[in-house]
Amino acid sequence: MCGIVGYVGTKDAKEILLRGLEKLEYRGYDSAGIAIANETGVHVYKEKGRIANLREAVDETEAGFTGIGHTRWATHGVPSKLNAHPHQSSSSRYTIVHNGVIENYEQLRREHLVGVEMVSDTDTEIIVQLVEKFASESKTTEEAFRKSLSVLKGSYATALLDNQDPNTIYVGKNKSPLLVGLSDSVNVVASDAMAMLQVTNEFVELYDEEIVVVTQEKATIKTLDGEEVSRASYVAELDSSDIEKGTYPHFMLKEIDEQPFVIRNIITKYKDDNESIKLDENIRQAMAEADRIYIIAAGTSYHAGLVGKEFIEKISGIPTETHIASEFLYNMPLLSKKPLFIFISQSGETADSRGVLVNVKKLGLPSLTITNVPGSTLSRESDFTLHTFAGPEIAVASTKAYTAQMAVLAILAVDSAIARGVKMDFDPLQELAIVANAMDIFTNQKDTLEQIARDYLSLSRNCFFIGRSMDFHVCMEGSLKLKEISYIQAEGFAGGELKHGTIALIEEGTPVIGLATQENVHLNIRGNMKEVVARGANPCMISMEGFAEEDDKIVMPKVHKYLTPLVSVIPLQLIAYYAALHRGCDVDKPRNLAKSVTVE
Repeated sequence: MCGIVGYVGTKDAKEILLRGLEKLEYRGYDSAGIAIANETGVHVYKEKGRIANLREAVDETEAGFTGIGHTRWATHGVPSKLNAHPHQSSSSRYTIVHNGVIENYEQLRREHLVGVEMVSDTDTEIIVQLVEKFASESKTTEEAFRKSLSVLKGSYATALLDNQDPNTIYVGKNKSPLLVGLSDSVNVVASDAMAMLQVTNEFVELYDEEIVVVTQEKATIKTLDGEEVSRASYVAELDSSDIEKGTYPHFMLKEIDEQPFVIRNIITKYKDDNESIKLDENIRQAMAEADRIYIIAAGTSYHAGLVGKEFIEKISGIPTETHIASEFLYNMPLLSKKPLFIFISQSGETADSRGVLVNVKKLGLPSLTITNVPGSTLSRESDFTLHTFAGPEIAVASTKAYTAQMAVLAILAVDSAIARGVKMDFDPLQELAIVANAMDIFTNQKDTLEQIARDYLSLSRNCFFIGRSMDFHVCMEGSLKLKEISYIQAEGFAGGELKHGTIALIEEGTPVIGLATQENVHLNIRGNMKEVVARGANPCMISMEGFAEEDDKIVMPKVHKYLTPLVSVIPLQLIAYYAALHRGCDVDKPRNLAKSVTVE
């Protein structure tokens, strides 16, 4: 859940590393550090907090052509300067940065490092101390590095410097993402391509249990057994403008506004010359052969999966289950005879989902990943991939990735229905175009939504969201957005469950946001709102044209009943944004959270 950068080249590494880390702050940011190698040794600078704090700590006169850097999201040890990366071995010969979790670090300490004093509380320090220990046994640095990684259990993406060889970075990967970037007389290392677009757009993917010896001239990939591996590079199709805020004060607001464009982009990408759905025939066949779909996801993607279940069952007629990845990983239910697993992940690197995928592959079952990053681990290891085409999402709180996932799921459901011979009166491409127009209307009503956030949430310590059917799933996502970035205690509930305990939490003035976009239950949810008003709640109803009443605060344009979640979530995203803004919260980088969850 952290970020790594590395540089070997012809320019001073310091500023390149710092700028790269700034691009990775969205991944995790409770502390940061860099190490610069030159003829006088390896010089380490690290600080708790943001990259701005690190910048102030770095000696501007210290220069070197090789270096590594890291932003940390704490797992082992509290956020502190002491626990920040890079970490060094006892003699300071070796310096390391690491993402992931070493599960057997206590065992390794007992078996190999008795008498070695640890200066941090991290599992990472075990790795660098092991390298020094094994190097002292007449091994080269590369051999010691490979041996150290071979005894680790868990996940790692790591980069190592040796002060006796200041022009080389040793890189290793297992389960956590890591790339090597290539350029003339320069090679780089990055957890995410966007961190090093300043240097190159040509990258090589690393697979599990591989190392890379990176110098200015070349990057040599090897297995942990020392066997060289040849792999073609790829060009990262990212525009630098995609990862900049431009005129926006925050990435989250920019990404909310980009949603109509994302939906139109998806329509273009999934439409053939005959205005029909364009989809891989192998995916179509896998859906046709499945007797049950298992959707696996986490967080916002899980909420998209709940809506996806509705799409697939109601449109395609295939029984579907949606599961939280971290629960499914250790508590797999009884499976059907011909299951298809669909993994949903913005980054394609979600550790819990990947754990499920590993088990699914062992069982020989088919898998499909829906992701925003087609070259990611989940995409690479699944049988099939559907790309959401949302573009880079930088804000920790996901917005455009969520609506893009639902749009792709709707297209998949309709395509599967057509392939099964179901007569359709629902053209998802045409209906998604109407959705994009409706999104435009909401993104242009920011003043109204900001006022709602001010009126309902400025002084609130909690907030409830209630809905039924697909509105309930959107309420879960709306509550997640609010709690993520404003720190208001928020929960999304099925309206009918209020009287089964939850209504006891309603106090005088408690804000309750209700959704009414489903024809068969909109009267029911209005009845639930009257129940909470009778207990003193402050109600805010969001409805759709055709079901609106005079006191509704927001009325959304009419869209197809299956696609209402793509539109009704927009005001909830903006309300959360303005609630956080009014409270002085860091909207893009909420406390304790990271964008890419690469540890279990």
